[in-house]
Amino acid sequence: MRDENRTMEPGARASPLRRSFDEFGIHPERGFLPAPDPLELLSEDFSPWDRVARELPKLLITGKVRSHLMELPILDAAGLRDRRERERAMMILSFLGHAYVWGETEIVTTIPACLAVPWHQVSRLLGRPPVLSYASYALDNWRRLDLNRPIELGNIALRQNFFGGEDEEWFVLIHVAIEAAAAPALAAIPTAQHAVADDRAEVVAEQLAIIARTLEALQAILLRMPERCDPYIYFHRVRPYIHGWANHPSLPSGMIYEGVEDYRNRPQSFRGETGAQSSIVPSLDAALGIAHGEDMLRSYLREMRDYMPPEHRKFIEAVEAGPSVRGYVQRLAKAHPALRDAYNAAVEGVEVFRSTHLTYARNYIMKQSQRGTHNPADVGTGGTPFMPYLKKHRDETARHRIK
Repeated sequence: MRDENRTMEPGARASPLRRSFDEFGIHPERGFLPAPDPLELLSEDFSPWDRVARELPKLLITGKVRSHLMELPILDAAGLRDRRERERAMMILSFLGHAYVWGETEIVTTIPACLAVPWHQVSRLLGRPPVLSYASYALDNWRRLDLNRPIELGNIALRQNFFGGEDEEWFVLIHVAIEAAAAPALAAIPTAQHAVADDRAEVVAEQLAIIARTLEALQAILLRMPERCDPYIYFHRVRPYIHGWANHPSLPSGMIYEGVEDYRNRPQSFRGETGAQSSIVPSLDAALGIAHGEDMLRSYLREMRDYMPPEHRKFIEAVEAGPSVRGYVQRLAKAHPALRDAYNAAVEGVEVFRSTHLTYARNYIMKQSQRGTHNPADVGTGGTPFMPYLKKHRDETARHRIK
């Protein structure tokens, strides 16, 4: 990670972010959400996946979902026509794969070839592992009810569920709405870095104020989680399906992907879906110079980037390689107190957002009763002891205020 105190002299060199947002898979009004909207159906050659995905909530209720999934033909993912088809296929196969692993009482350690082979194919095409990640769970899993209205709560629904129901739907839609609302903050980042390079303190302060206001909007959306997502239902009906097979007590050796030659029949340990795979907060950390200590937490955060779409990963790296906003504010803090205040407001916004996340982790996971090892309360869906990590995130963020 770059030195958070590094500054640039005015005009020293162009920021890597002078490249088009398109290169980073970012939309000025949607942030990291795709444009156009996620695809509704695959081409006819892949209709078996669409059909079983549509029936997945019903199949899970039978308690015999695996027998239905094993009837799928092995389809060649090379026939997917474009990026939107690949993203939809990845979303469907991720849901089906996790339903196969977690959808019945008995433990399995092998995913059948009809799922494993095309899942691995698509994952290679998209540049992230064959496991349910945040991109498939949230970024590429929504539709607008009214195409003339924005991507916001009240106008979005999920394209795919496990069991379904209000709590599961709302849990994911909160994340989708947050992603859309984050767009102004993402757009402010390159403008702020360009202004640092050009020594325009007023512009830097303006962009930091935009980031702070955007974080207030994200916080307002996050605070709506309890409206329709009950902690008990989340823990027992939503969370069990998004675990991965890294550091999971039920799968100490990981998961075998049957028929995948690259893995040579060796178990793979991939982390499950987690909000840490969203690119919003890592981008803001990079822009504000919020650094985390050299420990397992920092390694985990770096590892989470492997589960992000490669373009989003490159955006975070470009922000890290750009001019240091934090270093610039530190240098001018006494001469420009308004600049310092704007920076601190943005840092506080990240801290408050993380604090709310910590509260939810406590209420939605730690306080819920645990039965068996399928859904451990002391290990996050990403396979980590999440409570110490979340506390450390929050505390380290707070220490970055500039006096």
